[in-house]
Amino acid sequence: MIPKTVVFPPEVGQIVRIKQGRETNQLAVVIRIVDHHHVLIADGEKRTFHSPKKKNINHLTLYDCVSPEVQNSINETGRVTNGKLRFSLLKFVREQVTDLKKGEHLNGERRCN
Repeated sequence: MIPKTVVFPPEVGQIVRIKQGRETNQLAVVIRIVDHHHVLIADGEKRTFHSPKKKNINHLTLYDCVSPEVQNSINETGRVTNGKLRFSLLKFVREQVTDLKKGEHLNGERRCN
């Protein structure tokens, strides 16, 4: 079972999966909300904080999981390190694999701590 997805609105630090484009099925983190249709995303590897990708939110699957490390860093300093982006995505993937092994249902709002 995959994590619960939400439709709108995206938050800074939210984990997303790309549905369309060259990077289909890759995970990323929302680092800025441009307008009500577009966000900037980065993964810390190919898409770094300094060269994010502008994506239409209709081309993303928004997971109900917000990385507090990324969110706090951006709110406090206005930026985040690429290492924190990679760490939050890795932690999200590991948590999902662990939860699936336990047979846990992933319902309700979650924070990736």
